[in-house]
Amino acid sequence: WDFLILFFCLPVVIFNEITKKRLLGDLSCRVVPFMEVSSLGVTTFSLCALGIDRFHAATSPQASTRPIEQCQSIIAKLAVIWVGSMTLSVPEVLLWQLAQDTSPVSGVVTEYCTMKPSSNLPESIYSLVLTYQNARMWWYFGCYFCLPLLFTISCQLVTRRIRGPDKKSECRGTKHSQCEGHLNCTIIALTIIYGLCTTPENVCNIVVAYMSPDMSKQTLDLLNLINQFFLFFKCSVTPVLLLCLCRPLGQAFMDCCCCCCEGCGPDTTSSESSADSKLKTEMSSSIFFDKPRETPPPLLALGTPC
Repeated sequence: WDFLILFFCLPVVIFNEITKKRLLGDLSCRVVPFMEVSSLGVTTFSLCALGIDRFHAATSPQASTRPIEQCQSIIAKLAVIWVGSMTLSVPEVLLWQLAQDTSPVSGVVTEYCTMKPSSNLPESIYSLVLTYQNARMWWYFGCYFCLPLLFTISCQLVTRRIRGPDKKSECRGTKHSQCEGHLNCTIIALTIIYGLCTTPENVCNIVVAYMSPDMSKQTLDLLNLINQFFLFFKCSVTPVLLLCLCRPLGQAFMDCCCCCCEGCGPDTTSSESSADSKLKTEMSSSIFFDKPRETPPPLLALGTPC
């Protein structure tokens, strides 16, 4: 979803700022806010799901041998996250519409998006959209800002509380505990980036809600532009952060890029490197789950250094 935001919403916003014309007209006024709010929902619910997964991994009685989760279960969770985020963002499609303004000095017609429900909507839907508009600021603040931050912090604190200092001292230095700590740091880093990038928007929403009559249209447009570029920054940093902190994911991504660049030729070098990378990937933990060994290691011959 971050890539969708960067490849669709970012060009539309830049084109509008340069030409003062809205690319794709009224369609972009409705689709861009919908995708941006859906992005917040996807990140929020993904962080909550990752917090639950790390909690189960830390509190499982056999955490080091916990089987990898089935692909169907992962797809079902992703479907719930994506469909739920898009469903909660549907009011954005009905809330925005294209408007035009003529400059009194130059006479140039500029196009902009305004938050105003269409009067052609049915009465019941129109009342629901108005209710959403009035509660939009606090809905943003509660669901898309407080929920992921508080949920991640709570899961981390409860996990540390349940583990206790004894378990930490016993498992310190083991490969499994290092992987668990590495994955916990990744989730915390994602939460910090998300919190830093969404704080300006929530602050601006609260300030605009109580001081909008005293602000000019240029100031409101500038604040909206700043909020959008903070969102674009979050969408560009999050994939890079995942690839850098999650070593199995980053290694798999680099293997795919190298395979595509080299044409996946069946030479011995590539086969050996792919075998080595496969062995490393199997021995290391995945992004969110720990894969146990399927067969015991073979017995070493006598006389080896081990």
